[in-house]
Amino acid sequence: MVKFSIALSGLLALLHAALYSRGVYAAAQSVHDRDSSSFESKCSSFSLLNISIANVTSTKYYPHGSTVNMSTTISSIDTDDLPDFCRIELTVTTNSTADSRCNTELWLPTTWNGRFLAIGNGGFAGGINVGELGYVAVNQSYAGMSTNQGHNSTVTSVTWAGPHNDNAIVDWGWRAMHLSVVVGKEVVQQYYGSAQNHSYYIGCSQGGRSGLKEMQLYPDEFDGLVIGSPAAWHSHLRMWAGYLYKLAEPSTSDRYIDPALWTNVIHEEVLNQCDAIDGLSDGIINDPRLCDFNASALACQSGQNSTTCLSSIQVETFEKAYSDYIVNDHWVFGSYYPGGEVGYSTGYTEKVSTVSQSWFRYMLLNDTTWQLREYNSSLIARGDAIDPGQSDAIDPDLGAFAGSAHNGKLLHYVGWADQIISPGASIHYYETVKNFTRDNMQVEIDDFYRLFTVPGMEHCQGGNGANAFGSVQQASNNMPPLNHEPEYDVLAAMVQWVEQGIAPSNLTAVHYKDNDVANGIDAIRPLCQYPKSLYYTGGDELDPDSYTCKEAI
Repeated sequence: MVKFSIALSGLLALLHAALYSRGVYAAAQSVHDRDSSSFESKCSSFSLLNISIANVTSTKYYPHGSTVNMSTTISSIDTDDLPDFCRIELTVTTNSTADSRCNTELWLPTTWNGRFLAIGNGGFAGGINVGELGYVAVNQSYAGMSTNQGHNSTVTSVTWAGPHNDNAIVDWGWRAMHLSVVVGKEVVQQYYGSAQNHSYYIGCSQGGRSGLKEMQLYPDEFDGLVIGSPAAWHSHLRMWAGYLYKLAEPSTSDRYIDPALWTNVIHEEVLNQCDAIDGLSDGIINDPRLCDFNASALACQSGQNSTTCLSSIQVETFEKAYSDYIVNDHWVFGSYYPGGEVGYSTGYTEKVSTVSQSWFRYMLLNDTTWQLREYNSSLIARGDAIDPGQSDAIDPDLGAFAGSAHNGKLLHYVGWADQIISPGASIHYYETVKNFTRDNMQVEIDDFYRLFTVPGMEHCQGGNGANAFGSVQQASNNMPPLNHEPEYDVLAAMVQWVEQGIAPSNLTAVHYKDNDVANGIDAIRPLCQYPKSLYYTGGDELDPDSYTCKEAI
């Protein structure tokens, strides 16, 4: 990453942080701006009427200046600078016969912009996403909703699913979110005295998958969705993890590539061959599709120190990991892409394997002793047939969502250096929708669905590229957008598209040094709409106008 002057980057960061902390960037003005004391009374006495499947368990009003310090199994928040809001906790019955429930929360700002915002979780997380409710929803005057999806767990825990707890798996797959949205909108109606003007969704990873599933099952539920790196074909994601494990593990095998080799050898050679393709040598591969990488350059020569090169079998492992997973001429999942090797150094085995092994054990096979080393491609058909929790969200027919009767909008983003879910999975879903739309619908895909790629960004956040643009897991991890205007904030861009008909042709993201706003800005870059690529055209490297999005050359 190119380092810019301390004076300039520090000044921009301090100015941004000051404005952000004071709420100057709150995007919308209230359409329900009433006396806060009446809202405090309403909050403390709130009860939900005529909704048999939901019960209010707790309410609390937080005036501006209150300390909001809480943690769940998946999220935390610690701030004293949120606008006034009411926190309403509920239980929602998801299956009365099985006596199953989910926990759901609504955070309702006194100064409300008239919009409802549902927030997704990540991984197998069972917990309320309090960080995003505060930093994204309430901070921008949205009525925010989050659910624990019917269970309490960390992002990586799957033991709650079984064996044979199919009811809980369905809650996680789609039902808890859907019913929470239905109940949440009714809470908004009863609390404010009027329904929301527009309804939105935002989520990344499994939260992205959850949003796509809602859109496909209930196309009228949201006017617009912001979806990041979704685990859309979830069963195939787990098959890919099994495939990668068999490629590279165990760590004692001659196939295994040590993390230091990924970072110090492979990544450096990738940059050596491909960094300048986009016009600027800055440690970021803007579009790895353009990198025609020659893996033979990694191979050890006679007498070479093995810590500085790869054996022939390690080169083979590398080449397979960078190729799509295809079985009997059928695409199963995407590959890793050049440029993300720092994340792959652990992500390609440890992080993916542990979670995926649990998915096989507790969701697909109901065998708690099964080991990922037992994976074979025959399990793909079984995963497709069972689809645990009906969680796969790959329907390309978005006609009911995008048609004139509803006119919904979808903004989708993915980091090119994603170490958990191949960027190819996002591209594959986009292309299937594009093909279906072309063959069966009377609209262009650009009219309702746009995909943006993020150079250098890892899974949902982080990495060495400009990666802060207002989505989940960013502001709550000290990476807020530069401001909440549509150019810099993907949620604001979605609102502008839905409510004003102005579709985003590109976005602009910021990178903070060490991915922390307190350390100052060291990059501001455009994000290109797929399939365009980002190129440096000359001039100040900090100025986003020094870059352009164009068809790959």
